[in-house]
This record gives sequence, C-alpha cells and structure tokens, in this order.
Amino acid sequence: MSAKIERKLTTILAADAEGYSARMEADEAATFDALHKAREVFAKFISRHNGRIANTAGDAIIAEFPSVVEAVSCAIEVQQELGQTQSAPGGALRFRIGIHLGDVMIDGDDLLGEGVNLAARLETMADPGGILVSQQVYDQVENKLTVGFEYLGEKRPKNFSGDVSVYRVSSGAKPARIRVARQTSKNSPPPKTSQNTDIDQRENLLRKAKLAGILLVFLLVIDLTTGPGTFVQYPGIVILVILGLLAAPMFATDRFPPFYLRAAILITGLTLLNLFTWSGTLWVIYPALALGAILAIRRYVGPRR
Repeated sequence: MSAKIERKLTTILAADAEGYSARMEADEAATFDALHKAREVFAKFISRHNGRIANTAGDAIIAEFPSVVEAVSCAIEVQQELGQTQSAPGGALRFRIGIHLGDVMIDGDDLLGEGVNLAARLETMADPGGILVSQQVYDQVENKLTVGFEYLGEKRPKNFSGDVSVYRVSSGAKPARIRVARQTSKNSPPPKTSQNTDIDQRENLLRKAKLAGILLVFLLVIDLTTGPGTFVQYPGIVILVILGLLAAPMFATDRFPPFYLRAAILITGLTLLNLFTWSGTLWVIYPALALGAILAIRRYVGPRR
C-alpha cells in the first residue's frame, strides 16, 4: 500500500531571474555573485514575513507563507530592494515573481503539486521586476494592502487545461495608495483598467477592420465581373472614413482632440470623393471651410474637449 499523501493549503511564491543562463555564459563569477546577493535579499524578507524557502534550483526560488498578505508584501519589498541595486557595478539580477494560494503536496521540506505549478507559471508570465498573482491571492489581499492591482484578463498557463484570472501588482519605490474597487460578488466580472479598456477598443476596431476588408474584397469581385467602369472606390472611401472616425479617439492627444482628427479624416474622404467624381469643380473646399469655421469656434470660443 502506498504511503498517504500529506497535503496542505498554503501560499506559494515562485521566482526566477531574467536572462540568468546568458549572464552565466558571459560572466560566471559576476553572475554567481549577483545571484548570491539576490538570494540573501530573498532570504531576509522571506524570514521577516514568516515564510520559508522550500526549494532552490539554479536561479529559481520556491517559498511558502502561512499568510497571503505576508507573501505579497514580501514580494513587493524584495522587488523594491533589488530594484535599488540595479545601478550597482555588474547590476543586480532582475527577478519575475508569481504568487498563488492553493493546495500542495508535502515531500519532506519540498512542496509539489498544481498549487506550486501555477505559481511557477505566473512567474514565467510576469515582467522582469514584476509580480503576478492569481485570483485566489487577489481575493485575499485586495482590501488589505495599499497597492494597486491591474487585472490582466483570463490567461492559459502552459500545460494547464483551463484559463486563470491574472493580476499584476502595481507598486513603485513607495507602495501606491490605490485600491481596485471591490467586487460585489464572486460572480461579478473583475475590474477593468484603462489599459485593458484601450486593448478592448483596439481589438474591437481590428475586428471591424477585418470585416470591412472582407466586404471590400466582395465588392471588388462584383465590380470586376460586372463590365466596364468601377464603383468599388466609393464604398471603399466611405468604409475607410468610418473606420478612421472610430479610431480617432485612440490616437487623440491634448493638442489634437478627437474632434480635430475626425474633421481631418472627413475632409480627406470628401477630397478623395471629389477627385474620383471630378467634373471641373473643387466642391470639397466648401465643407472644408465649414469645418474649419467650426474648429475655430471650438478653439477660441467654445470649451475645448
């Protein structure tokens, strides 16, 4: 009969260094010294936050904490201290960190199982110097720490069958006093940041552009198979202008607000229509002057948005 597997619920912190193998190949002595100093930083803060190092292999570190809050606090302080030594001779190693709260198997002092694997996968998805946490960690700490949490969406870790919700810890030299609005229920969708909103808008525009491209190809085929003369340029101009008007807010600046960009796009479309329907009259000048007058009124009289 096989031995009974011992399990427990714990918080796992997984970390490894960016570009460790390449640095070892370039300068073994300096890289070994940097790794030794980084391990001392990890050991100091892990001990300070009542954690323990469960395993090390090369540049990797696996640690566990009885408290989720202590684990995240430890990760933040480690990254802050390592970040302060980046300008030192030789430069400190930059570590990625992933944190997950989950069930693990105990093998002596070592920890195994999906809980450890997910923390390690989160670490591989983190930016150098960054910290990623799972939904389970976020639920425990989002209203207990004065740091920001940026929702990155549903991610599929390597060799995992399902997606997991991933959050990036946002902290600078001093933890930012920003808290994400607490979810009203477990079924509520995770909060969206302005960065995620921009990404959603770009993806939505890209989908519309693909549909417009398919429509234009369809119209071009009809145009080429219906005898002399062409008409596809007219709906093509209209579609491009519409896409430009939709995209304007994403490329606007304080100097060139969305209204200005939309006006320029509209005039460009009307100019192309004027040229394709040329009959000796440059009629586009009239709507251009009208829009110019509106822009001047908004600039010097009305509120600027």
